Amino acid sequence: MSANPYIPMLGVIVETFDETPDIKTFRVRLKDEEAMARFRFEPGQVAQLSVFGAGESTFVICSPPTRMDFLQFTVMRVGELTHRLHTLRQGDPVGVRAPLGNHFDHQSMKGKDIVFIGGGLGLAPLRTLLLFMLDNRADYGDITLIYGGRSPEHLCFKAELAQWAARGDMRVELTVDNPDKGWSGRTGVVPAVLTELAVSPKNAVAVTCGPPIMIRFTIQALAALGFSDEQIVTTLERRMKCGIGLCGRCNIGDKFVCVDGPVFTQAQLKTLPQEF
Repeated sequence: MSANPYIPMLGVIVETFDETPDIKTFRVRLKDEEAMARFRFEPGQVAQLSVFGAGESTFVICSPPTRMDFLQFTVMRVGELTHRLHTLRQGDPVGVRAPLGNHFDHQSMKGKDIVFIGGGLGLAPLRTLLLFMLDNRADYGDITLIYGGRSPEHLCFKAELAQWAARGDMRVELTVDNPDKGWSGRTGVVPAVLTELAVSPKNAVAVTCGPPIMIRFTIQALAALGFSDEQIVTTLERRMKCGIGLCGRCNIGDKFVCVDGPVFTQAQLKTLPQEF
């Protein structure tokens, strides 16, 4: 991170492509090649991206630290800042304040089965940990991905989903609420698929991210399957604001999501006021 956490490092967009009608992926390199070579982060950490003249917002770094050709961000167009970000193209500058926040504890997950459960854009933070684990495949047990969206059109990372399904060393279960004529996967909401698959909690960790309603019912389904609160991990980067714990807009009780999070176990969340 830059010496002054208020001052962004200058980045340059090297590639963009559409994931869905309202979600776009940006690949960014720091303009200073020495800074890019020194840059280090952990899966689950986030960045503040600046669109000059428009402002900045928090996005998870959804590429893994094992692949440092660029920093990848996948962004839904939902407000003024993200609308402006979606207009940027290859060669355009952005500001980058990173890395911020804590990260997924991949060290404690070694030797365990990992169940990734995502919905919509919630696959972005899961992607960084999933790719990290695939790049260190021998360190982890069985890997399962359960991922869903409103329709096939609204699934992110479609090419990678096909590649992961074809690997042979992980299980991929895709589901949509509204299938089209060409859809051959499951139909239904993610928590129902999780319950149907009856994933075992034995020596396992479940990592989930998606719309709040999906996360709520996913946690209930995991509990019903026997997962303890310590075995359930999620991320709350949507609540992050300034990124360094000064503005006070991301606090939950005595915790600041941008400093103490965004990654929390369900056990940690249960000790906080139920404000989210």
